[in-house]
Amino acid sequence: MNIILLEPEIPANTGNIGRTCVATGTRLHLIEPMGFRINEKQIKRAGLDYWKDLDVTIYDSYNDFLAANNNPKIYMATTKAVKSYTQIRYEPDCFLMFGKESAGIPEELLLANKENCIRIPMVGDIRSLNLGNSVAIILYEALRQNGFPGMNTMGMLHNHSWSDT
Repeated sequence: MNIILLEPEIPANTGNIGRTCVATGTRLHLIEPMGFRINEKQIKRAGLDYWKDLDVTIYDSYNDFLAANNNPKIYMATTKAVKSYTQIRYEPDCFLMFGKESAGIPEELLLANKENCIRIPMVGDIRSLNLGNSVAIILYEALRQNGFPGMNTMGMLHNHSWSDT
């Protein structure tokens, strides 16, 4: 799986998303300009000690990203979409894009990819969910649909076994 953050602005969100990517074996693609430098301590703090294990690539622009990844099929998360994220059948190596916190993905990109725009249903007039929460919700649905490849699906107790009675 692949997560794309288009022009992220808040380092703590990117750090948290990076940690989610490490926990799920997902690649993170960051597209400039960003509202922070990648070496800022807030982003490393949010990603904790996992940041060194993150598979991350930074691109100068959206066009650079497209060229480097052979124009991949991208599912674009937006509050403006008609389709719910649960209406999609996600491919094992799909790309999930999320826009910057203050404005989302530009409408021109959404219109050019309208069949691949997805939304998370919400009640009322709330503007959006936190970016890290949105990434986790959609990423885990895509992973679920693909059988959680390579992931531990059963937890381990520290001092006991699940077979203890």
